[in-house]
Amino acid sequence: MDSGRRRILIMTAVSEEREAVLRGINGKQNIDVILTGVGPVKAAASTARILAKKDYDLVVSAGIAGGFKEMAEIGSLVVANKIVSADLGAEGPEGFLSLDQLGFGASTTVPCEMEQVDQLSQVLTAAGLSVHIGPIVTVSTVTGSDLTAKEMVERVPGAVAEAMEGYGVAVAAKEYGLPVMEVRAISNLVGPRDRSAWRIKEALTALEVASQVLAEVFS
Repeated sequence: MDSGRRRILIMTAVSEEREAVLRGINGKQNIDVILTGVGPVKAAASTARILAKKDYDLVVSAGIAGGFKEMAEIGSLVVANKIVSADLGAEGPEGFLSLDQLGFGASTTVPCEMEQVDQLSQVLTAAGLSVHIGPIVTVSTVTGSDLTAKEMVERVPGAVAEAMEGYGVAVAAKEYGLPVMEVRAISNLVGPRDRSAWRIKEALTALEVASQVLAEVFS
């Protein structure tokens, strides 16, 4: 392997996502694809464990996700400009308060480097893929109603998608001073759970293509 190539760590929640990414990167030796398990806590612990053992230049949280209505359609790709823990905070008479608002000296937002975001998005778009840039929210409980979906969008204006691992991966990467990205393929819309409307196979295919492009852009 060319020692000048960037080493990339891609974290996925489940094996189906990992397999799609592996097909996309097609044996690139400078890219490791590791399972996090489901949820932000497991994702943070798994990512930190890997980063403690090996040096990387870029960390990516990748997988499928729910897209917010009118922001990201089923089958499209989303690239985070920031990764936000949308349900980490407290409730009060005035509504939900994030860690930032509570003043604990911690933040629920991890920004992504826009040069990398724009670079990847431009190449994906040039490849004929539908791509949306915006905040991707991380939740511990997947949204299952239109009311909760509306609340999420109010908390995080411009949110394009919802998943369960990005913030955990991002916090671990930040602890090691590494840039982080989140790339998701949309399998369903955020809101009432209707499994008959989910398009997981199509989303995994889009994730495979996105992984191929990511490997070409950042290797």
